[in-house]
Amino acid sequence: MINGKKLVIVLPAYNAELTLPQTYKEIPFDIVDEVVLVDDASNDRTIDVAKQIGIKHVIRHEKNKGYGGNQKTCYDKALELNADIVIMLHPDYQYTPKLIHSMAYIIANGLYHVVFGSRILGKGALKGGMPIYKYFANRILTLVQNILINEKLSEYHTGYRAFSREVLEKINFHANSDDFVFDNQMISQIVYAGYDIAEVTCPTKYFEEASSINFKRSVVYGIGVLSVSLTHFFQRIGLADSKIYKTKSLPRS
Repeated sequence: MINGKKLVIVLPAYNAELTLPQTYKEIPFDIVDEVVLVDDASNDRTIDVAKQIGIKHVIRHEKNKGYGGNQKTCYDKALELNADIVIMLHPDYQYTPKLIHSMAYIIANGLYHVVFGSRILGKGALKGGMPIYKYFANRILTLVQNILINEKLSEYHTGYRAFSREVLEKINFHANSDDFVFDNQMISQIVYAGYDIAEVTCPTKYFEEASSINFKRSVVYGIGVLSVSLTHFFQRIGLADSKIYKTKSLPRS
C-alpha cells in the first residue's frame, strides 16, 4: 500500500507468454498489493505462464473481446478488489514497470487522479525504436486532439496509465468501444469530467515480441481517434449529447 491506499496492477494480455515473466519480475511488490491478468483468448501459453509465475488473479476471455474489452474486465476486477489506485501495464514489456512507484505516488499523495507514462516527453519514443511513421502520426494526431479537446498533453496514445478509484467509478468506460480507440475515449471522458492528467517521461521498447498494430489498423485507429476528438469538441460546445460522457456514481464496496 501507499499512504494506506491499495495499489492494483492490471495486465491486459494477448499472446504475452514470452514477455510476461520479465514484466512481472520488475513489478515493485514493496508497494503493489495485487496483480490482475486478463487474457483475451490468446493462442499461446499466456495463461499457463501467468499461473506458473504466481499471478493470483487470472481471467480468461474465451472469445477475443478486443483491447478495450480486455481493459473493461481489468478495471472491473480491480474495483472488485477494492483498489484505490489502478495502474494498467502492458505485459509485452514495452513499458518499464520501474515507473510504477513514481506514477502511484503522484495519485497517493493527492496531486492528480490520473497519470500517464509518456513516450514523447524527452526522446524515449525514437530511442526505443518507434517507427518514424508512427512517431509523426502520433505528433500530428496529438496536436489536433489538444486543439479539439482543449488540453495540453504530450501524447494521447500511451498504454501506460494510472487511475484513482474515483475516476474509474465516475467515468462510464463500459460505454466505450471494445477496440483500440477505447484509450482515447477514456481520455476524453476524463477531461470532460474535469480531471487533470499528469505525465511522466517513459522510455519504451519496440521489438519483435512487443505488441503493435499494423499500418492498416493504425489508419483505422487514427480515424477513430479524430472521431472521438470531434465528438468531444461538439459535446464541449453543447452541440452533442454522447452517452460516453454520462457519468456513473457507484457506492464503494
